[in-house]
Amino acid sequence: MAKKKKTKFIFVMGGVLSGLGKGIATSSIGKLLQSRGFTVSAIKIDPYINVDAGTMNPTEHGEVFVTKDGLETDQDVGNYERFLDAELDADNYMTQGLVWQTVIMRERNLEYGGKCVEPVPHIPDEVNRRIKKLASKSKADFVMIEIGGTVGEYQNFIFLEAARMMKLKMTNQVLFVMVSYLPIPAKVGEMKTKPTQTAVKTLNSAGIQPDFILARAERTLDNKRKEKISLFCNVAMEDVISSPDVDSIYQVPLVYRDQNLDKRILQKFGMEANNRDMREWQKKLIDIPKHTRKKVKIALIGKYFSTGSFTLSDSYISVIESLKYAAWHWLVNVDFTWIDSEDFEKGKNDISILQEYDGIVVPGGFGGRGVEGIIQAIKFAREKKIPYFGLCYGMQLACIEFARNVLHLKDAHTTEINQATTNPIIDLMIEQKQNLKNSRYGGSMRLGDYKCKLVPKTITQQAYKQTVINERHRHRYEFNNKYRAKIERKGLMVTGVNTQRDLVEIVELKNHPFFIGTQFHPEFKSRPLRPHPLFSAFVKAGIDK
Repeated sequence: MAKKKKTKFIFVMGGVLSGLGKGIATSSIGKLLQSRGFTVSAIKIDPYINVDAGTMNPTEHGEVFVTKDGLETDQDVGNYERFLDAELDADNYMTQGLVWQTVIMRERNLEYGGKCVEPVPHIPDEVNRRIKKLASKSKADFVMIEIGGTVGEYQNFIFLEAARMMKLKMTNQVLFVMVSYLPIPAKVGEMKTKPTQTAVKTLNSAGIQPDFILARAERTLDNKRKEKISLFCNVAMEDVISSPDVDSIYQVPLVYRDQNLDKRILQKFGMEANNRDMREWQKKLIDIPKHTRKKVKIALIGKYFSTGSFTLSDSYISVIESLKYAAWHWLVNVDFTWIDSEDFEKGKNDISILQEYDGIVVPGGFGGRGVEGIIQAIKFAREKKIPYFGLCYGMQLACIEFARNVLHLKDAHTTEINQATTNPIIDLMIEQKQNLKNSRYGGSMRLGDYKCKLVPKTITQQAYKQTVINERHRHRYEFNNKYRAKIERKGLMVTGVNTQRDLVEIVELKNHPFFIGTQFHPEFKSRPLRPHPLFSAFVKAGIDK
């Protein structure tokens, strides 16, 4: 009888401060192992009490990523999908809120047999049950587990306890990686290891000794710092991996590769190190962006860009990365400009500045703030023949702009903003009206994969090269079919429809180089080495402008 394969588990946790790139580290390690022929899956553990990420504000938490089965997750799940070229689902994400909710429901159903249910061991047990379920379902050689936040935080303790308990029971199948920060104080001018030493001691107090330390810093770690970390953190020097700032996140797997991180991981697990192949990754994601000089200028118009004096590109990270992949496919780079739509409304920017761009993107969003500025931009793109790509809300607002300025329905709007409009071009689905009436907000939108049938010989269909597609959704409001014949008579064609419910999925303007709006979010399915066909077609239109 063949020996049953045992999945190996790699926990990735953070030290010193958040925002160091644990998700990129997790994805990069997974990519390296994948490049050696192993199968890899990944799971993100968020410490929030939120049951999922759907109710989190994007300016505080970044993009909400949606899986194929409709779970609203942290943006790191999007990084896993892109790096591993995989389609993940609800089993690849958990929050503290979800875990506690599950344990409490099990207790209410007497599934603990009348035991006294306690935070430890029952919460860690549920965490590990979910991790093992993913391993069993995916049959992966490796499961990467990213624990959100940093060691020492109150809300992280329960997950560190889960990791400790798993290591205790599965000693030879578990490794720990700590991503820690080494600051270089400006007035001192020397890289400091003490914060990392303290973080490791805090981790030790939770019963965990890291096997690897990924040393994040502005610059490459020198041997003196490696020696200090090795000595005081009880980690071999070759297991202290320098992770300096790089120009692109796609360089990170190669930074780790050059220090043999994947080889060391396999050695610790007693596994054979197959030949590694990162040639295509190197060529398309490193060499092309580095050496190409031609650029396509894209204006990304939205309202989730700023918090105080800072710009938050993480609010639209999947859109930004999708545009990059498409540009690199055409051997160009993207020159992004983030434009706050409220600046058009307040007169801080003249709409004519959009003339200098090769393409305009309006991504998803909610609510009324900045909407009139977006509609001004869409009108400009339509009239001046500038390639336009509207995603979800960007599609809905394109329909509203067309209704107002071509059909002359001056009060045309979405009932999300104006419930009294006499021309509700965009309106709630019937079941969504009931959800909102009963205050059911979390996880109640139209979410995940839905089929869409394309009209032949349109720009959209020619981009996809097929007539039936599956794309991911995240919205409550839909195009009102009462206006469908009217907009089509005037040249805004419905070129994609969900036939099960006769829902408008794609609109495309006649006699325009590229003016397309999608009710779905194509950015969720774009991959570094396989750019999404609509993003590719949009960028090509921008290049040809």
